[in-house]
Amino acid sequence: MNVKEMQKRSVIGVGLAAALTLAWLFLHIYSVHFFEVTLASLPLVPVLMATLCWLSVGLFIISHDAIHGSLAPGHPRVNRVMGWIVTTFYAGFDFDRLTVNHNRHHDAPGTEHDPDFSVTHPKRFVPWFREFFLRHFGWRPLIFVNTVVAIYWLVLGAPMLNIVLFYGIPALGSAVQLFYFGTFRPHRHEGDSFADDHRTRSSGYGWLTSLLTCYHFGYHHEHHLHPEEPWWRLPARRKEAA
Repeated sequence: MNVKEMQKRSVIGVGLAAALTLAWLFLHIYSVHFFEVTLASLPLVPVLMATLCWLSVGLFIISHDAIHGSLAPGHPRVNRVMGWIVTTFYAGFDFDRLTVNHNRHHDAPGTEHDPDFSVTHPKRFVPWFREFFLRHFGWRPLIFVNTVVAIYWLVLGAPMLNIVLFYGIPALGSAVQLFYFGTFRPHRHEGDSFADDHRTRSSGYGWLTSLLTCYHFGYHHEHHLHPEEPWWRLPARRKEAA
């Protein structure tokens, strides 16, 4: 990749990351602190929840690109700063710890050395997700989330109903969405064998479905083959592989 291409990808990557992060931040603040849940506004509640869930997935995808250095190629400081910002917004995760674990995942996907994989339940969603969640959601994010909730409720006076609907549920929903479309479906064991030692497969979703489900990380085999590619370029890799 030449310098001009790296600069182009950096501008696009940082621009998309900023747009998604600001959209999440604005909608998060508005829905938790200013939106009034009434009978008249009730139809908007699931729309806000679903949008916040999808944007929360986007925060994690941004951090994932930052881990691989594909958010802003050639700019490690930008990747690290953006990674720390979005992982903190997401749930107070430690970006460095995420980086170590994700690199382990790429080093030995679908094996006992893969922190995202369940050796004991390679076909079952619920027990695998339980292992995945408990392995990654430690004391740091637990303390962070509870501190945020306490400040929102006791200091800033946000309604607990709003906190649950527009912070708690979208956060948990995004974790399920990320796991199902970005880990379980690509890496679960089925009757067919994997194409190679990456032990993953890609979905056959179209562009829009792929974007809405997991920002194109259903094209997971392409990601493992080309981890330097940002999320927004994976459809092009999928087209090449077709």
